[in-house]
Amino acid sequence: MYEDKTLICKECGQEFTFTAGEQEFYAEKGFVNEPQRCKICRDSRKNGNREREMFEATCASCGATARVPFKPREDRPVYCSECFAKMREEA
Repeated sequence: MYEDKTLICKECGQEFTFTAGEQEFYAEKGFVNEPQRCKICRDSRKNGNREREMFEATCASCGATARVPFKPREDRPVYCSECFAKMREEA
């Protein structure tokens, strides 16, 4: 019922194949639009946009400055990577 289609990636301009199996999967999931990007560009886009905001905090154990991917709260201790790893080993 489905046949492979050659599409053009809107990101890099390269041709890529939208396989019959992928088309069937899209239909099962109810997706109505064909993919706009090749797999490499889709993966790059997914992973590339994961830049996190980092916050500085003082380690509750050793007093060193730690950079963490969450906003520290006053009521919870924050640990640097080394102290956090030590605590996990002990637990």
